[in-house]
Amino acid sequence: MDFVNELVRKHGKGNLQKFIQFIMDIFRRYDEAPIELKPYRQKDGALLAIGAVCDELMESESYKSGLESMLLLHVLPEFSSPVGHLRAKAAWVAGKYAHINFSDQENFWKIFRQVISGMRDPDLPVRANSVFALCSFIKACQGMQMLAYKFILLHAEFLKLVNEIENEDLAVTLEAIVNKLGVEFVQYASSLFQTLAAAFWKCLDTPKAAEEADDSSALAAARCLDAISTILESGNRFPQLFVQIEPILLPIMQRMLTADGQDVFEEVLKIVSHMTFYAPTISLDMWGLWPLIIEALGDWALDSFENILVPLDNYISRSTAHFLSCKDPDYQQSLWEVLSKIMSDRNMEDSDIEPAPSLIEVVFQNCKGQVDHWVEPYLSITIGRLHRAEKPYLKCLLMLVIADSLYYNASLSLGILHKLSVASDIFNLWFRMLQEVKMNGTLANFRRQRDKKVCCLGLTSLVGLPADQLPGEPLAPIFKATLKLLDSYKNQIRAEEQIAANHGMNEFDSDEEDVDEEDFDKEVGDDDEDWDEAYSLKLQKMAAEVEGYQSVAEDEYVESPIDEVDPFIYFVETVEAVRGSDPARYQSLMRTLDFDYAALATGIYQYAEQRRREI
Repeated sequence: MDFVNELVRKHGKGNLQKFIQFIMDIFRRYDEAPIELKPYRQKDGALLAIGAVCDELMESESYKSGLESMLLLHVLPEFSSPVGHLRAKAAWVAGKYAHINFSDQENFWKIFRQVISGMRDPDLPVRANSVFALCSFIKACQGMQMLAYKFILLHAEFLKLVNEIENEDLAVTLEAIVNKLGVEFVQYASSLFQTLAAAFWKCLDTPKAAEEADDSSALAAARCLDAISTILESGNRFPQLFVQIEPILLPIMQRMLTADGQDVFEEVLKIVSHMTFYAPTISLDMWGLWPLIIEALGDWALDSFENILVPLDNYISRSTAHFLSCKDPDYQQSLWEVLSKIMSDRNMEDSDIEPAPSLIEVVFQNCKGQVDHWVEPYLSITIGRLHRAEKPYLKCLLMLVIADSLYYNASLSLGILHKLSVASDIFNLWFRMLQEVKMNGTLANFRRQRDKKVCCLGLTSLVGLPADQLPGEPLAPIFKATLKLLDSYKNQIRAEEQIAANHGMNEFDSDEEDVDEEDFDKEVGDDDEDWDEAYSLKLQKMAAEVEGYQSVAEDEYVESPIDEVDPFIYFVETVEAVRGSDPARYQSLMRTLDFDYAALATGIYQYAEQRRREI
């Protein structure tokens, strides 16, 4: 296929014309041959070639008007071929051309019906290729009512395939169905989820005659759950959908979050994550899963801690009042017990406990002013683990807990640090970590924007403390560290914005179109060797820039109350509050700044004002 594409791209018109003539000659010989002598393999290759050059043919003025008749004459008949591989190839080619402009819509539906029939074909490759084609036809489909009708007929056949193949096209097609039906989908959702749930329970009930059969049924069960997750994610625009299907999925979640569900535990956690994130509210029945998750984490599910973090975050952040008020069960106490057990375990590797400090952060950020009694216990286990931590990444995560506690309540948290006799050690370590840089000049620690933001909020909260709690002597280094960190944060924001604007950060690759070749020609001149060398260096530089930031990608789906807090504006407002309440302290602080730090402060003030205008 790559060869054919290169063939028609180089000297396109001449090669494409010769190639299509060659393919049409195969089609002609195939049509003229008696059934016992038909060149089935050549027809298969010709169909593959036609699919491979679909983009060129759909863009060509010479050929695009004849594509509909080509499908009717040379593809449609093969849906009824006695040869399975031709039926499969016909479905695949039809999918490649589903988006052409049909002069007669009946021809579109005629081929669409054959694709749907292919879902019931006795041969699995035909069914799998029909899934691929189905996605294209659904996206190209104009008639919503007809599509809804087809969906009712189709979904049972489609779901049978869920148990048979592990194929990305299945997920993509499911997503296409949900997106295309839109709100219409909600009325069919119960039936679809009931079918999937029934298929899941059937997989579990399969007699376990042998270990191989057991593995097969576990794989099929996991595929059912993956399909459920795909539909839930695609249907996130319809909150009522989650209320409607909760009773259908709840028994699966209740059973599979116990030790019985170890084979599919992470798939079930994904469903719980969707249900707790997209539903209008988290029901009491869904809260009933919390004890099961906590028990599993404390017993046998530590390997899934990163997946467990997501639903627990959702429970705390989206249903904070219930998390705080309910005492039977006591969610705060159960969380403390499992986190203190994990973080105090000296046998656990640093990488095993990384989600633990993130969960403490969730508590501090979402329960500001409401969990004072938990600040000292959580700080104690955090500092205890920090003293034993070896990996820099875990040290950063633990230090972020301290920063969060300071933003939660700087006076309370600083008092606890002094009470534990660790304040000086903690701040010295924090400052050292902030000063460590990589070869390219960026921070070695706290590399994500979010990490820098949390540190800035914690340090800035200290700046706002009165003189009797934070004397001028320790205030100056805290203030300077905050200025440098804000400047680094500002530079990272600007660099990522620039890279995204210039090079398409989200879809970066080192293709030629990402560089303006015309500009290069002006810079380098006509010498091919010089051009190639300069071009290669430019690509390497761009790739290095993007790699530096892509490697610290943010958590896209994490939401927190601090999202609404701008650290630059917060810093300026805090400093101005000090200026208003204690002018002498403010003046004393300003006198500690040399020329470079004063310039940083001016830059931060200007940037904060710019962000305030943008907001």
